[in-house]
Amino acid sequence: MPNILVVDDEQAITNLIEVYLKNENFTVYKFYNGTDALNCLRTTRIDLAILDIMLPDIDGFTLCQKIRETHTFPILMLTARDGELDMINGFSLGADDYITKPFRPLELIARVKAHLRRANHYDEVSRQEKSPELIVRGLRLNTESHECILNEQPLSLTPTEFQILRILCENLGKVVSSEDLFQMVWGEKYYKNAVNTVMVHIRHLRSKMKDSAEHPKYIKTVWGVGYKIDET
Repeated sequence: MPNILVVDDEQAITNLIEVYLKNENFTVYKFYNGTDALNCLRTTRIDLAILDIMLPDIDGFTLCQKIRETHTFPILMLTARDGELDMINGFSLGADDYITKPFRPLELIARVKAHLRRANHYDEVSRQEKSPELIVRGLRLNTESHECILNEQPLSLTPTEFQILRILCENLGKVVSSEDLFQMVWGEKYYKNAVNTVMVHIRHLRSKMKDSAEHPKYIKTVWGVGYKIDET
């Protein structure tokens, strides 16, 4: 069964999350600070992490960044601060999702399951494909190694950014709506703030690719519809 890392300095919150996760037969590793969580990662295989932003030693953003140096599993940020800047900061450091307190435990569990399904689905698809590479002009994506090369230079992408780029490349020349993109990448129904989630990830993808929304070489915005990558 999947191993879930939960890091939050509020014991009541970690205990609540643990109960709901264990009810789904997940194995839970819970910690109240970032240092102990990082020590756990050195010896334990983790499939998904839930991180609070406000921690007593290192903040959740820093913890997320440190995890991304060596791990690619999904990361969900859990915080009482409901601000777009926090969301953008979390995504830019490698987070895959952002959930605000107070939260509904069943919604959190649904998000956890969706991210685990997505990670397992793309691993399985990669194993089944005859060719693991997607090539669009100077852009190369390897679906087995999850490596991305742009004009002979490697791009460091989060798992979510990689899957967004992969879907757009697989639908070359076609517009993928924000709703469809969200459902395919996050594996859940489109909700009110989902458009902002997609938009922030697209923004960071463009930044890493040194692309622009105004004069895009790759990811184009089709206003009111979604995004696409043209063949030429």
